[in-house]
Amino acid sequence: MKRKLISAALAAVMVSSLAACGASGSASATAAPSEQQSGKEETGASSGEKKTLTVTFKDDGQGENHPWYVWLKKSYEEWDQKDGIDLELAPITSSEGDYYTKVALQLADKNTCPDIVIEDTFQLPSDVSAGYLTNLDSYVAGYPEWSDGTYYDSLKAGSVAEDGSVYGIPYSTDARGIWYNKEIFKQAGLPQEWQPENWQDILDACAAIKANVPDVIPFWCNSGVATGEATSMQTYEMLLYGTGEQLLDENGKWIVKSRAIEDTLQFISDIYTNGYGPSLSLVLNGQATNTARREYLPQQKLAMSMDGAWICANWEETGASPWPEYQEIMGFAAMPTQNGGGVITMSGGWSVSIPENSDMKDEAFAFIKKLMEPPLYTESVIAQGSIVTRTDAAADEAYTSLPFRTEATDLLEGAFFRPQNEQYSVVTNNIQTMVEAVVSGSTPEDAMNQYAMDVARVVGDDNVVEK
Repeated sequence: MKRKLISAALAAVMVSSLAACGASGSASATAAPSEQQSGKEETGASSGEKKTLTVTFKDDGQGENHPWYVWLKKSYEEWDQKDGIDLELAPITSSEGDYYTKVALQLADKNTCPDIVIEDTFQLPSDVSAGYLTNLDSYVAGYPEWSDGTYYDSLKAGSVAEDGSVYGIPYSTDARGIWYNKEIFKQAGLPQEWQPENWQDILDACAAIKANVPDVIPFWCNSGVATGEATSMQTYEMLLYGTGEQLLDENGKWIVKSRAIEDTLQFISDIYTNGYGPSLSLVLNGQATNTARREYLPQQKLAMSMDGAWICANWEETGASPWPEYQEIMGFAAMPTQNGGGVITMSGGWSVSIPENSDMKDEAFAFIKKLMEPPLYTESVIAQGSIVTRTDAAADEAYTSLPFRTEATDLLEGAFFRPQNEQYSVVTNNIQTMVEAVVSGSTPEDAMNQYAMDVARVVGDDNVVEK
C-alpha cells in the first residue's frame, strides 16, 4: 500500500501548489495517530496490517461539517469492509479553479494519488485523456444498478468519455437560474412572482432596484478568474447559450468571434458599468460565491443572484448560513433567452472516480457502491442542495418535499451540458479571463479579440472559427 500522507520532502517542495492531504486538513477515520505520522508504506492484510483507502474531495471551508465529509464518514461506518480497511479523508480546501489544478497534480503522482476522487464532470474528459482515471467498464458490468434503470441514462452520460467508456459514477446534477428576493422586489415596485422574458427585463429590474432600494446590490453573477468554472458555466455559458449559440460549432470547432459572444459580454458589461453589480473587491476573489450565498443573500443585501439551485442548502438549519425565512422571502426564476421565447439552464454535476494510479481499485469501487446506496446517498445530495442521479432516490419523500426542487428539476428538460471535449478544461480558463477583463473595464470587442487569440494558441488555428 502507498503512503498514508505525503512525505515531508515532497510537501516541502509542493506546498505552494498542493493544498491537499495533510496540508488541507486531511483526516483518517480510524487510523492510529502514530501510523498517520510515520508515512511508511503499508504491506496490507498479509502482514496483519489494515490497508488505507484515501478519498479526495473539494472542501469549501466547512471542514467536518461539509456534506461530503459527513457522507463519506457515515458510509464508512456502515461498510462491511471497514474492519480490514482504514479510511483517510483528504479534502482540498481551495477556490473552485484551484481545486482542479491541485487534483490533477495529485492524480499524476503515485505518491500523492488518492484511491477515490470526487470531481466535476467537466474535468473528466481531460483527466481521461491524460490517463489519470480508471476505465470502469468491467466494474459497472458487475454492478446491477448501473444497467437496470436505477441511474438516469441522461445523467450517466456525463461520466462517459469520448471513447464510450465509463470513468465515474455520477453523484449529482444541477440546474441554474436567478434567485431573487421578493421583499426587495416589492420595495422596488416589482412583482413578487417574477419571471423575466428576456435579458432586458433583468436590466430593467436592476434599474428599478438601484433607484428604489439603493442600499442593496441589484445583481450578482460570478465574474472572475478566481471563481473558476462558476464564472464560465454559471455566467458566461448561461448567457451565451441563451443567444442560440454554443461554444462549439457543428463541426466541433471553437467559436471565438461572433455577434453572440459580443452580446454576452455586453450584458455583463452593462451590469457593471451601470452600477448594478458588486464591487470588484467583492467579486474578483475566490470567496465571491460564498460571500453572495452565505452573507449578502441571507442578510438581504442582494436582490438577484444568477446561481445554482443548490445554494439554498446553505440556508437550511444544518447549512453554512441558516436562514429560516428563506422559503418565503426568496424566489427562483428561470433564466430567459436573450430575446425571449424560451428559458435556458446549464447543467453539470459531480462524479466519483478511481484514479489510475490507485493500487486499491477493487476496494475503491466496493466503497463507491456503498457510497451510492440510499438513504445516506440521498441525505448527502439533499444536504448539498443538488439533484440526485438515482431514480429510487428521486422518489424519496424527503427529497421531493424540498423547497425549489421541482422548479429546478423541471429546468433539466431543456438543459445544456458543457462539451465533452478534452480541450474544454483549457478553454474555460480563457473564458474566465475574458469575463474578468470586461468586468475590469475592457470593451466586449477587445476582450473577445483577446479570447480569440488565446484560444487559437492553445487549441490550434485549425480548431477555431469566427462567425
